[in-house]
Amino acid sequence: QVQLVESGGGLVQAGGSLRLSCAASGRTFSNYAVGWFRQAPGKEREFVAGISWNGGNTYYADNVQGRFTISRDSAKSTVNLQMNSLKFEDTAVYYCAAGWGLSVATINGAQRYDYWGQGTHVTVSS
Repeated sequence: QVQLVESGGGLVQAGGSLRLSCAASGRTFSNYAVGWFRQAPGKEREFVAGISWNGGNTYYADNVQGRFTISRDSAKSTVNLQMNSLKFEDTAVYYCAAGWGLSVATINGAQRYDYWGQGTHVTVSS
């Protein structure tokens, strides 16, 4: 069992930065890939970024590539999402999720993940 808790959301002006954290508990967390997803009002949940179980591979959606950076600290059982150059369209609830055995072909699929956090709100003012 893995429990995930997101933090770091808030209100920021366009062009600003936020750092989201996903804190995990559960002794097998280090074996899971982790993804960040987001859901804006009236829209479907979408993949933002993902990181492999060992941190060796990272993946990004095209619309955040070059602005967002995902990283994991296995010693602290956390996965972070550094978000720079934020845009109004980045406004959403951001969720972290953990999934077993994910690959480059599956890491962006929400249905592949086993555990989800409760989400943290990010609001970017224009």
